Amino acid sequence: MSSVTADNKDTQSTPVFETIPDGRLAIIPLKSTVDIGQKVNDYLVKWRSGRVKEGLVSGNNGYARNSYIIKADTPRFGSGEAKGQITESIRGDDLYLLVDVCNYSITYKVGGFSNSMSPDDHFQDLKRVISAAGRKAHRINVIMPYLYEGRQMKRSGRESLDCANALQELSELGVENIITFDAHDPRVMNAVPLAGFETVSPTYQFIKNILRCESDLIIDNGHMMAVSPDEGGMSRAIYLANVLGIDMGMFYKRRDYTTLIDGTNPIVAHEFLGTEVSGKDVIIIDDMISSGDAVLETAALLKRKNANRIFICSTFGIFTNGLSRFDDAYRRGLFNHLITTNLVYQSDELKSRPYYITCDMSKYIALIIDTLNHDASLSGLLNPVDRINKVLKKYASHQKI
Repeated sequence: MSSVTADNKDTQSTPVFETIPDGRLAIIPLKSTVDIGQKVNDYLVKWRSGRVKEGLVSGNNGYARNSYIIKADTPRFGSGEAKGQITESIRGDDLYLLVDVCNYSITYKVGGFSNSMSPDDHFQDLKRVISAAGRKAHRINVIMPYLYEGRQMKRSGRESLDCANALQELSELGVENIITFDAHDPRVMNAVPLAGFETVSPTYQFIKNILRCESDLIIDNGHMMAVSPDEGGMSRAIYLANVLGIDMGMFYKRRDYTTLIDGTNPIVAHEFLGTEVSGKDVIIIDDMISSGDAVLETAALLKRKNANRIFICSTFGIFTNGLSRFDDAYRRGLFNHLITTNLVYQSDELKSRPYYITCDMSKYIALIIDTLNHDASLSGLLNPVDRINKVLKKYASHQKI
């Protein structure tokens, strides 16, 4: 069986711009984002050619083109060392670089052995391409959906502060805007106070896709609730609960701080804080699924409390320990649907699962790029409350979403 795929046809009506941007638009999807980069490019080509045809803007200055993608590469030597090269002129362009630091499907050879690219490798390649631009672009913007080293964003004892260091490196290389999604802790932006930093949430896409896959949901306090698997994600659950008008809850993790396993303290027990769960549909929302232990344990505990349908929503599905535990949990009826975005690499194995729903975020990224290139406000894109209310009204009136 194939996964359920939902696109973003109605993410937002196509923006209407009637001015030519200061910098000609140029996009460089690194190897890790070739597929989503092409989709983003297709949306931009369609929108801008439409504006020219309608006479809203002039076709001069390269505003409407067949492609906005600039060719760039990061070839490697036999030793594993690499370089960045841009094969077209980007002088005066408003440059947008896309990178997925979690894409482990890309390999390179060292001494005849194939290595999967790590987040460190992807980040180095990003810096190489920025360096190749040589500050010739009008403006350099980085779209990094999964924030590099975003989980190492604060210091505890004698340890590195990697995320802050990475952001400062990008700023020093001339990057003016950094766009990320669902940053583990957005306060890390304080490391680069003079740079533009936006963290975007896909809450609207989660809600829309849940409504698409279930036709009989009752969205109120008596029938649904939002749950965070830990205290760190409580703000996401609170936001979701507020916009849907439902209750929220969270699990508090009691950890053994005398033991360290794989860099973290093991969880001793989960304690639930919230209202009655029995008989309610539950949305478990988190920023990322790594091993999946947290969300699966949360789902199991909710089922013990007699929860009805369970939807697991996570911006980034990395699945470091594979899918066997999710397959087993689905067979046991612990959850109904697993929903993540295509902001990070998705394996064919994942997309083949009957319980999996993918949220295509390419149109959303295209809207962000188009808006920034015109120096317009992102407020309407960053706060999706109006769009959520519209899709809820459609659902209530049994209209197609």
